[in-house]
Amino acid sequence: MSKKKPQKPKPPAVRAGLLGVGLDNEDGHKRVTTGEQFAIVGGSEETHGRMTETVIKTFEELKHRGKPLQKVDPEELAEIIHRSTPR
Repeated sequence: MSKKKPQKPKPPAVRAGLLGVGLDNEDGHKRVTTGEQFAIVGGSEETHGRMTETVIKTFEELKHRGKPLQKVDPEELAEIIHRSTPR
């Protein structure tokens, strides 16, 4: 009778996401934009639009670099977000 080695449990999959929260909404509209790895809530129309554009450009740059969000270094991600923010 052969004994099987106990299998090591697999580490949980790393999940990552971005969350944008706008706090300058004064018109009463409830703005929510979600994607596979991000959620943007609140903000004025302008702020919400800027956050959405930033997130889209950030994911485009990550794709260009061939890096998924869960594998990118926090400092590199901060640099990408900074460069992706509309001026």
